[in-house]
Amino acid sequence: MLLNASLTLRGEERRGEERRGEERRREEKRREEKRREEKRREEKRREEKRREEKRREEKRRGEEEKRRRGEEEKRRRGEEEKRRRGEEEEKRRRSRQKNLDSFQVILNKEMVKQ
Repeated sequence: MLLNASLTLRGEERRGEERRGEERRREEKRREEKRREEKRREEKRREEKRREEKRREEKRRGEEEKRRRGEEEKRRRGEEEKRRRGEEEEKRRRSRQKNLDSFQVILNKEMVKQ
């Protein structure tokens, strides 16, 4: 009877140790899963951060390109305006010279008559 009780007690202890071992393994499994989940979340955060940085960089480049095109257009218009003014001035100069030449011809004819 005593031997039987002793064997029963040892069997209970062994089953208790097995249960505690299983609980430790389950707990370790849960901790490992939590670590993996945290790694996945961290990787997602980093990926989102990279995407956001890429979007900001593309936006900055777009704004820079727009500004550059605006400056080029402004410069081009300035050059065209300068060229147009130069052409108009040259046209007026020629017209004045033509008028002076015509006046000189008339004056010379008058001088010849006298």
